Amino acid sequence: MKTPPSPRAASTRQQALTESDIDRLQALLDAVPPPCEPLDASMLDGYLCGVLLQPRRVPESRWLPHVGDVDARPVPASHDLAPLHALVRRRHAELDAAIGRRDWFDPWVFELDEGDDDAPATPSQTVMPWVAGFATAMEFFPELMREHEATLIEPLALLYRHLDPEDLEDADALIEEIETLEPPERLEEAVEDLVRATLLIADVARPRAAPASRRAPHHPARPPRR
Repeated sequence: MKTPPSPRAASTRQQALTESDIDRLQALLDAVPPPCEPLDASMLDGYLCGVLLQPRRVPESRWLPHVGDVDARPVPASHDLAPLHALVRRRHAELDAAIGRRDWFDPWVFELDEGDDDAPATPSQTVMPWVAGFATAMEFFPELMREHEATLIEPLALLYRHLDPEDLEDADALIEEIETLEPPERLEEAVEDLVRATLLIADVARPRAAPASRRAPHHPARPPRR
């Protein structure tokens, strides 16, 4: 007989956003009035992971304003952000729990109809918005890079290889590591590497004590659900 899940575990599962929730979240992001420039759903997901990987917890008052506008400009008071913020908080909690347990999670990566020059989108082009969101978090919350960049070259390379090298300023060691990597041939491989890199970074930035009686579990590595 299986042990019943704890109330906390059950609560975490209930927080998971459905596809319809994600569609609604994107619609709410699209509805933020100009001149504000909100993140899109995929960028938001990478951004939240970047926020959660900081060595010290980032207060909601610091990270949440960047959702409605990337530069955290105030959204007009007449626009109700409560429904958007409620969905964002649920995803934040879902990712926080998965990263804390070193569990697999499904990054919000959406297949593109085409890439550059009307050609089919490559895996790197498809995951680039997620990575751009992660990089946005690193820009606004530099504690992780300031304290641990030298020990995170390999997982950061798995992420930043999808960005334009010209965007990687003063990052010679990172660029050198990226040049040793082959571009992912399949989208599934690129998505799996997003999770793998996130959990590897968590091992450094959010370490947890291994149980004394057994070895710590290996990171999950399974194809993303579609």
